[in-house]
Amino acid sequence: MSLKNGTSHQLIIESHDLENFKRLDQYLSFYLEYLSRTHIKNLFEKGHIQAKKDIKLELKKLPPLGTQIEVFVPPPVEASATAQDIALDILYEDPHLIVINKPAGLVVHPAPGHPDGTLVNAILFHCKDLTGVGDEKRPGIVHRLDKGTSGVMVVAKTQACHEGLIKLFSSHDIERQYHAVVIKKELPVGGTLKSNIGRHPQQRQKMEANVRNGKEAITHYRVLKKFKTLCLVEFTLETGRTHQIRVHTSRLLNAPILNDPLYSSASRHQGILPAKAQELIKDYEHPFLHAKNLGFIHPITKEKLFFTSHYPEIFNSLIEALDDKTSS
Repeated sequence: MSLKNGTSHQLIIESHDLENFKRLDQYLSFYLEYLSRTHIKNLFEKGHIQAKKDIKLELKKLPPLGTQIEVFVPPPVEASATAQDIALDILYEDPHLIVINKPAGLVVHPAPGHPDGTLVNAILFHCKDLTGVGDEKRPGIVHRLDKGTSGVMVVAKTQACHEGLIKLFSSHDIERQYHAVVIKKELPVGGTLKSNIGRHPQQRQKMEANVRNGKEAITHYRVLKKFKTLCLVEFTLETGRTHQIRVHTSRLLNAPILNDPLYSSASRHQGILPAKAQELIKDYEHPFLHAKNLGFIHPITKEKLFFTSHYPEIFNSLIEALDDKTSS
């Protein structure tokens, strides 16, 4: 659905929702994708999430079929991003740019529902003067990772470097590999996925393959490891469209990324994981998608740079659990 701030939005619990969700906060974060569970909880506590016909709502429980829910999202406060002391995992830094390993759950820049606590706020604290580097609310940002995606990112510290990096990304002169755990028992060892990608015609928080006025998207992939019901796959981007890997895996391979709330459903995950893995990820909110490698020619020094970021701890633990031959 298209979400406009400062207005009320109506949702109705349908039969497929009862199959896919057990909790109201999961349901709301799926249909209102950019709202985190923390923000949803805050809206709920302020009385901005209500049901008609005096049905009492609980975030931990999905209400009955046909329940009409009204969600009010107050308009954001317009302000420039401010510096905040948020820890950064820095892979490289020089006077022109900084490369970081972004954790899953960290939003890249302030947006409705995330006015602060973002990567931009952290960068502003670490780099004391980014005045005039890119957009006022997104200083230094030349590309982004989705909130739930972890991994390597580069941020510009000077306007000249910002412009140079923008050109590299625009011309696709960037080497990018992502690793993901996908729901598929068997996949070809590798291949190339091609489609156009554009905004989903009905669900505006989603992207879709082969839609009118979409842009060309090309993804190369190779299977790194096969488990009983899943595969660990490496993806190399030739283009960089919004949600490109998530769309290509779910739509072209029919192999959605594990734990992806937008391009899969909870029912797809039931019974496919060994007990140890199920217990491990039961409270984890993010897709198992990680930006593993990033390589490019430094816009200022012309040095060839290549960075590899380590998996998050839960990513490693999941792979270990899937590898455990004793788990059931």
